[in-house]
Amino acid sequence: MKRCEITLALALLVLPAASFSQELPRATPESVGLSSEALALVTERLQAHIDDGDIAGVVAGVMRRGRLVYFESLGQIDLESARPMPDDAIFRQYSMTRPITSLAAMILWEEDAFELDDAVSMYLPQFANQRVFTDARNASMDATKSRTTEMTVEHLLLHTSGMGSRSSGIYRQEGVRLRSITLEQMVDNAARTPLFEDPGTQWRYGISTTILGRLVEIWSGQPLEDFMQERIFEPLGMTDSGFWADPSRADRLATVYRPGDDGRLRPHAIEEIPFTERPTLIEGGVGLLTSTRDFLRFSQMFLNGGELDGNRVLQPETVALMTVNRVPDALLPISNRSPGRGWSLGFAVVMDAETHPGFTVSDNEFWWDGSAGTRFHIDPELDIVTVINAQVSPAGGNGFREEFKTLVYAAILEGR
Repeated sequence: MKRCEITLALALLVLPAASFSQELPRATPESVGLSSEALALVTERLQAHIDDGDIAGVVAGVMRRGRLVYFESLGQIDLESARPMPDDAIFRQYSMTRPITSLAAMILWEEDAFELDDAVSMYLPQFANQRVFTDARNASMDATKSRTTEMTVEHLLLHTSGMGSRSSGIYRQEGVRLRSITLEQMVDNAARTPLFEDPGTQWRYGISTTILGRLVEIWSGQPLEDFMQERIFEPLGMTDSGFWADPSRADRLATVYRPGDDGRLRPHAIEEIPFTERPTLIEGGVGLLTSTRDFLRFSQMFLNGGELDGNRVLQPETVALMTVNRVPDALLPISNRSPGRGWSLGFAVVMDAETHPGFTVSDNEFWWDGSAGTRFHIDPELDIVTVINAQVSPAGGNGFREEFKTLVYAAILEGR
């Protein structure tokens, strides 16, 4: 049976839209092997980060064995108006958009829309003759060489395409990424700008997933946002997810803050076009807004092997394919700051928990975060999901995300 036939058969099992609004099932911490007393310390420490001015507010959740056992909204959504942080606050996810775009692509892979080793130029011919910078550290449009390897779809998923960060100097100089241009224009800009290295020769985090979002449009025949709404958000009950906060949701969009020279948090505009306006660029790399509840649902679907509330969006075999390291050994570690970490078809993957830096993790855990203070973890070994959302830039916030994860794991009483 072909991948597409299997997917069609599974699609027939999807429940009607009325099921999409189901709430996450709840349980007491002790019933799933966690300590209520230890989780109270999690709340205490998050509140301390707010009191100390590291973050303005936060919404954090924990699921274990498919049950919601911790959910706290603390602090304020906006300091100037002193409005309390609501449970359904909406957050700019930035890089946490990438796993969702990767899911969109792999749904289409199941339907035989493409193969992982297909050349990107099969679908985007403007990439056929793309050149490579002679010196990636001093990128110049006047110093380039011929490309020696072909860029594939898997290179986009793995961030081994040779494309760089949206904030790189040369991309800014060339106007590669602007929220005021179309996705097609950004793709053209990326294709005319040389690569930092030949595809498949180095892991470099960057705009690859935004290019993947354009491929989703080509394969599906739909705008990216429509495909995500129809095939991901609706089946998973992700009612707060989208690429902008329309007037009905704008008051739930948390304000981004940045510490001033005096250490006090002040509102900070990361983008020239605010997320309360519909952007021209629908960006599969960094463009999504969502709530903590929605990201818990997304994460639990992966932990369940591709299904949530009876709605299957991905086959278990594809989930397994997406959540193991696929970066070749020769390119590891993916960063000198990240021993013990690899990259899958959409996620960072823990390959060695003992050497993984920064916070408590398990082997085979997969996760990622966003540059405005968001992070999620999916841990199959301990059957636990954690999601934490704040809005601070830079995202560090004096380690509030790392401490949250470590303290949640300290609350585990059984199953370790």
